[in-house]
Amino acid sequence: MMLRAVIRRAASKGSSPSLFGKSLQSSRVAASSPSLLTGSETGAFLHCGNHARSFHNLALPAGNSGISRSASLVSSTLQRWVRPFSSESGDTVEAVVPHMGESITDGTLATFLKKPGERVQADEAIAQIETDKVTIDIASPASGVIQEFLVKEGDTVEPGTKVAIISKSEDAASHVTPSEKIPEASDAKPSPPAEDKQKPKVESAPVAEKHKAPSSPPPPKQSAKEPQLPPKERERRVPMTRLRKRVATRLKDSQNTFALLTTFNEVDMTNLMKLRSQYKDAFYEKHGVKLGLMSGFIKAAVSALQHQPVVNAVIDGDDIIYRDYVDISIAVGTSKGLVVPVIRGADKMNFAEIEKTINTLAKKANEGTISIDEMAGGSFTVSNGGVYGSLISTPIINPPQSAILGMHSIVSRPMVVGGSVVPRPMMYVALTYDHRLIDGREAVYFLRRVKDVVEDPQRLLLDI
Repeated sequence: MMLRAVIRRAASKGSSPSLFGKSLQSSRVAASSPSLLTGSETGAFLHCGNHARSFHNLALPAGNSGISRSASLVSSTLQRWVRPFSSESGDTVEAVVPHMGESITDGTLATFLKKPGERVQADEAIAQIETDKVTIDIASPASGVIQEFLVKEGDTVEPGTKVAIISKSEDAASHVTPSEKIPEASDAKPSPPAEDKQKPKVESAPVAEKHKAPSSPPPPKQSAKEPQLPPKERERRVPMTRLRKRVATRLKDSQNTFALLTTFNEVDMTNLMKLRSQYKDAFYEKHGVKLGLMSGFIKAAVSALQHQPVVNAVIDGDDIIYRDYVDISIAVGTSKGLVVPVIRGADKMNFAEIEKTINTLAKKANEGTISIDEMAGGSFTVSNGGVYGSLISTPIINPPQSAILGMHSIVSRPMVVGGSVVPRPMMYVALTYDHRLIDGREAVYFLRRVKDVVEDPQRLLLDI
């Protein structure tokens, strides 16, 4: 009504309110959407905040002071009424699930790292999502106070799902924290006080019916406490993590798809360990990383793959894909499960580059910060079960690869050298391969090449 009165006063002064009428018409169109307040005029005020600014900035002809004053009055009135209901005030931001990789469509919200009412900084992790391959952090988009979480732990979320609402205002801490504590206190209190508070807000009949339903379940509460496992049956049932489910599925698929066969050999580690002991200090001073045995086996595997390209190939339908590159995956066991990061271009790396890459990937894997891209691909896998004390094993192929090399613990055993029995540091090595593609001859030659290079690292310098 106020808006109409202003228009009438402006029109009575003989001015042409053409521009004013256009803005008014647009405001009426906006007013057709539902409003939080009652009355069509009030709805128009709530939905035309942007038009109020246009009223104030109208370029009116000279002498139209009445319309100018009227436009200013409408602008100030609309801005004063619209401001509290505006959703673009910038006081709150929403934390959403980030993009998790092309091959991952969803994940499970594993845990919240913060609680409602706590202050967070921009880019600080507030929750963790567990996927089939890696754990991903959800970061706060801005500094502020967490008002509430929109999902629960254990929920399945997709990229773009809203997880939390964060307030950027200074008084958010004093406003949010009590509001979050009140529900906890009400939950801790018995049900009668909560019912008394709800009765004046809700119709009495539905409340009474809702109250009767929960009042009847005292028996279920008692029955929920009764089923306790006897002391002799001490067991726990916990849901599998998504990473463990994925590992289980992939390993079983590997077993069902490939014609798995394993061949073994033993390696005398004397020369490689002597090389390491002789140059470890100089190596560390120059490259800033320790010289380990893993880099020696990676270089040996690269040489063997170049001598037996079929081991680096894979079956795809009715075709065989030969890879002219060597990307070696290394199996890393973490507290959350097995992950397999990839050393890309291992055939072009020296010892120092391999050691640095291994250290970086292993650290990320143990900290849970490794990305999906760092685990994608790979043409061959090296698994070192010896770090856990494994003497011998038969590793399982990591699809879509065709073979995997298994390293084991180094044990001093009596060996015949030059007609004499002497103690030697020995390691069993195993190669599991897909017999559909790789024949026993190529598999044995491959493992023999690994043995020759490790026992005599000088072969790498002379390329023999």
